[in-house]
Amino acid sequence: MYKVAIVDDEKNIRETVAYALIKEGFSAETYANGQEAWEAFGRNMPDLLILDIIMPMMDGLQLCRKLRAVTEHLPIIFLTSKDEEFDRVLGLEIGADDYLCKPFSMRELVTRVKVLFRRLALSEKTDDITQRLLVDSLELDLQRYTAKWKKASLPLTITEFMLLQSLIKHPGIVKTRSQLMEEAYPDNIFVSDRTIDSHIKRLRKKFMAVDESFSYIETVYGLGYRYRLENPA
Repeated sequence: MYKVAIVDDEKNIRETVAYALIKEGFSAETYANGQEAWEAFGRNMPDLLILDIIMPMMDGLQLCRKLRAVTEHLPIIFLTSKDEEFDRVLGLEIGADDYLCKPFSMRELVTRVKVLFRRLALSEKTDDITQRLLVDSLELDLQRYTAKWKKASLPLTITEFMLLQSLIKHPGIVKTRSQLMEEAYPDNIFVSDRTIDSHIKRLRKKFMAVDESFSYIETVYGLGYRYRLENPA
């Protein structure tokens, strides 16, 4: 049974979300602030985190940063107010997989939780025959959702992996933001252009952390993005 942690200073939201998830067969635990959650996670990490941004003690952005220093594999969904666009984008850039604006549909939240768990289940497969996608110095393991650039491991979130996979399946071809949305969020979940841009920005940072000269994810202004081959024919 997957365990979901809900971190929000509004008791009503914590209890309502927990009830909806338990009805769907998940285990749920709740925390009123980031500090309380961080101390609990040191003992037992959840399988997925639903995280408010504005909270006392330790806010959602601080908690996300701390968690991403420990693991890139924990799926994180931010809950934000509609007027918190800057914080929402910053949250994506520091490692959240998805976000929902308050007030939100409980059905949509549960759907997004299920989508992330489906991806997580795929990433944990350990079949003997490994499927790999190789493009020049980049290698993706399509079963374990891991990536390597020039043999160096890239610590990608599941959403970042999906976006990268979409780009390198057709190297040199421009992918619009809409196409990237469809391939990275295949369950008819709507996300904004800013969400895609934030994930691409974080992808570039991770490549440059292992190779400062990396420049193969290109922005095509007015259209979208493409993955450039190292040695085009």
